[in-house]
Amino acid sequence: MKLFGVIVLALACVCSSSADKFKCTIQPADVPQAWRDMVSPCIKIMEDQVKVEIEAAMTYLAMGAHFARDTVNRPGFSKLFIDSANEEREHAIKVIEYLLMRGHLTSDVSKLLKFPLKPIREEWNTGLEALSDALNLEAQVTRNIRGIITTCESPADSNFNDYHLVDYLTGDFLDEQHKGQRDLAGKVSTLGKMMETHGPLGEFLFDKKLLNGEPL
Repeated sequence: MKLFGVIVLALACVCSSSADKFKCTIQPADVPQAWRDMVSPCIKIMEDQVKVEIEAAMTYLAMGAHFARDTVNRPGFSKLFIDSANEEREHAIKVIEYLLMRGHLTSDVSKLLKFPLKPIREEWNTGLEALSDALNLEAQVTRNIRGIITTCESPADSNFNDYHLVDYLTGDFLDEQHKGQRDLAGKVSTLGKMMETHGPLGEFLFDKKLLNGEPL
């Protein structure tokens, strides 16, 4: 057994000492830069949007965790907000993928997040309060996206109109944002009426509908 240990240690030492010989020494390719045509203000505001999307995801995660607590126990709300967190994370990935496609992205993605990141809050008194916060959050994200569109249509110190990015954000992001806001507004309306009529029982019934995927 001792001999086996010595052999393993010896092999580890050999591998460690020879590892440098097998490192990749190929230098970065000399790729022409003319195709990288995004202008600085547009790049920066797109990079800032990654943090916006991640913070929105963290807020939804906080909501999901809150309603999953045993003292709250609203699994329908928890599921809704966890799903929303996944959507916001996917939006952040889409922004990063777009920057990569256009050839503009820092080598260290963590720099895009500008820590610390935190949700807007961590506790909610009712489901209605959380849904209202979610609607306000989505409205803020929509305003940020419109800000990107304005910046990239007429960037400062440049006459470059980034038609492709503007079309991408208008067709993909804004369409999804407006549909999501309308859905949340409807949920706020329905839950408000149910609670007004049935009190806490209204929230309980609403939660069951969310959990079962029933129309509201």
